[in-house]
Amino acid sequence: MNALAAALLTMLMATAAQAAPDVASTYGLTGFGTGTTAGEGGAIVRVTTLASDGEGSLREALRRSGPRIIVFEVGGVIDLGLKSLVLDQPFVTIAGQTAPSPGITLIRGGLEIRSHDVLMQHIRFRMGDGGLPPYTSPDFGKGWDVDVTTNGRNAYNIVIDHCSFAWAVDENLSVSGPRYDGPEGTSRRVTLSNNIIAEGLLRSTHSKREPHSKGTLIHDMVSEVAVVGNLYAHNDDRNPMFKGGASGAVVNNLIYNPGRIAISAGAAMAEWEGRTPPPPPRIAVAGNHLLGGADSRLRALVIANVSKRYGEGPADVWFDDNRLEATAAGALLPEAGPLVRRLEAAPVWPEGLRARPVGEVKDAVLAGAGARPLDRDAVDQRIVAEVREGRGRIVDSQNEVGGYPPTGEAVRRPLVLPAADIGSWLRRLSDALIVSGPERTP
Repeated sequence: MNALAAALLTMLMATAAQAAPDVASTYGLTGFGTGTTAGEGGAIVRVTTLASDGEGSLREALRRSGPRIIVFEVGGVIDLGLKSLVLDQPFVTIAGQTAPSPGITLIRGGLEIRSHDVLMQHIRFRMGDGGLPPYTSPDFGKGWDVDVTTNGRNAYNIVIDHCSFAWAVDENLSVSGPRYDGPEGTSRRVTLSNNIIAEGLLRSTHSKREPHSKGTLIHDMVSEVAVVGNLYAHNDDRNPMFKGGASGAVVNNLIYNPGRIAISAGAAMAEWEGRTPPPPPRIAVAGNHLLGGADSRLRALVIANVSKRYGEGPADVWFDDNRLEATAAGALLPEAGPLVRRLEAAPVWPEGLRARPVGEVKDAVLAGAGARPLDRDAVDQRIVAEVREGRGRIVDSQNEVGGYPPTGEAVRRPLVLPAADIGSWLRRLSDALIVSGPERTP
């Protein structure tokens, strides 16, 4: 297909998608990029096997082109075998809520989203070290930096909602791309909402041969990212982090037992040597509840990038209604560290987003975050219990906390889809996993 034909096809796909209802109206989600229709109105692609590849697999469904809704007629564990998934075709809904209990769990691999207009809900990622030796071992090889991330100029209008991420070696869940191509040359308009983002591995297989337990990186020049209603637990750093020139809103998250740093912001100036440095990141930080734990040694809620190795980069931040409890005894923290410049108003804010009062955040997030809040697996159950009870530590390997869930026979449930209004049907399935009563947790 030549470039002109490809451009025309993309235009036709986008025009068709505009006629379908968007994610905001269908699923009640508010953030950046929620105006996308994702796969609404597209073909139904059924995942019928837990195999990593081949006919009926999730990998094969992601490879297809054209608007599509990926549904699951199986539940269980998919072992990716150290080969992460790639999504590089646009207009996709990954509807994990269609899987029978226990839902879909992906192990020993991650996901790279290189395309636009994507909605992913109700999927678990348990990435782990894959059984490879850590960098502290004499048998360490090239390393394995597994994560889930968006990447590149075509990655925009993406919503990742009600999923669970644990045991990544790089970051658990990130928004990324080339740093030197400006805001239109990298990921943009992304919402990460109602997820559990936990237990990034500290001394594991990272190729830099250094500790690297990280929650979420919003890379240089990435713009309009909403990080809303997530549970961050047992990550040493980046809960989340916004680098140089990035923008977004960090709202109503529960951050438990961060190690060195809770939220960080600012460019690593050494990475811009010989180039025009980026402007400071601009973020709104509102209604977040920080709870210190056994590993926490914090100086402030938001720390600007102050590094002897990479140089200093300031950050511009608006704060509102955050609760900071650095220790179980309730010792308080300042909101802003050195080089964090306070703004008088939110520099960016998703249209229609109303922040919860911070006093409601802990209970709401613990009740409603993660892939299947009313059908949690053992990992999510344990993490939520540790937050409630003030337990748990940052780990070096998934083996310290029970290891990978076992693979086994698939649970099968043939799906009978409605003839019309697939989006409303998916919303009802989603709601059934989130709330026990008529009211959905925002």
